Amino acid sequence: MDYKIGVLPGDGIGPEIVEQAIKVLEAIGNKFGHRFEFTQGLVGAAAIDHAGNPFPDESLRLCMDSDAVLFGAIGDPRFDNDPRAKVRPEQGLLAMRKELGLYANIRPVTTFRSLIHQSPLRADLVEGTDFVVVRELTGGIYFGEPRGRSEDQQKAYDTSVYTREEIRRIARVGFEYAARRSKRLTVVDKANVLATSRLWRETVQEMEPDYPDITVEYMFVDNAAMQIIQWPKKFDVMVTENMFGDILSDEASVITGSLGLLPSASIGIHTSVFEPIHGSYPQAAGKDVANPLATVLSAAMLLDVSLNLTGEAMAVRDVVDRSMDEGIVTEDIAAGKAYRTSQVGEWLAANL
Repeated sequence: MDYKIGVLPGDGIGPEIVEQAIKVLEAIGNKFGHRFEFTQGLVGAAAIDHAGNPFPDESLRLCMDSDAVLFGAIGDPRFDNDPRAKVRPEQGLLAMRKELGLYANIRPVTTFRSLIHQSPLRADLVEGTDFVVVRELTGGIYFGEPRGRSEDQQKAYDTSVYTREEIRRIARVGFEYAARRSKRLTVVDKANVLATSRLWRETVQEMEPDYPDITVEYMFVDNAAMQIIQWPKKFDVMVTENMFGDILSDEASVITGSLGLLPSASIGIHTSVFEPIHGSYPQAAGKDVANPLATVLSAAMLLDVSLNLTGEAMAVRDVVDRSMDEGIVTEDIAAGKAYRTSQVGEWLAANL
């Protein structure tokens, strides 16, 4: 089969880690008889420098014309340190989500045998952790109107907005993931305080009869934040709104021992986007030391979720497990010898 893959390397370490994922996908193509056509585009600070726009029209067309998009990272300290900058790399990510209708962010949180010792939590707490955070991605306080500042610049405001249909749409994703796993769904909100959270809870409760095999638990976000640390193994699938999902999924990622290991998928109306959850790590850009495994595992999600190539995705996950068991890893997780980013990618491709 032939597949068109849009590639948006982005900023910082993005180009280096995406390059390794492409090596792995090419090896999968050779092994299973597929042909992947990779076409690159600009996003983030790289796009601002080239076109003055963090998500140019050309990049949008590339995404729309692709079967799936492999994305690196966005961010540049030039903009982070300038609070008055009118155009920012992160606006490219928000624009991509909006234009592609990327309403569901899927973040698996799993531990790896060889890295249990790197988790800040006790091994007995985290070993066997395996849950999925389903985050609503196009609504809530990040997109609500009105937003801005008062004329005297002494007051700022953001608005959180959700509709029943937006909630139903993301809740369906949560129910469907739970149905494929252990049939347990945790809905995280702040219904004791927020009107939007009360609408979330009402809407999901209305949907429960459509999924009689799923056990649904409702949990306030502050309680969920504590329980992720206290009992991470109790969770199976968690569904929540945009800002809560942003915070909780980052919190959950720490228990694995490294941000460099967790992939994500953003699913929506048009083309889906697959990316590591970590940032652009500009301090390491160009040094060939960044961990590419989260990006490679994002490529596995791309194979599985967008292209329905389940066996191929499993082959990628298996070779990543082998690389960690055999110590073919970068300096951030190496117990002994550390390998370069490019060396890890070459090893993965060769061992497929």
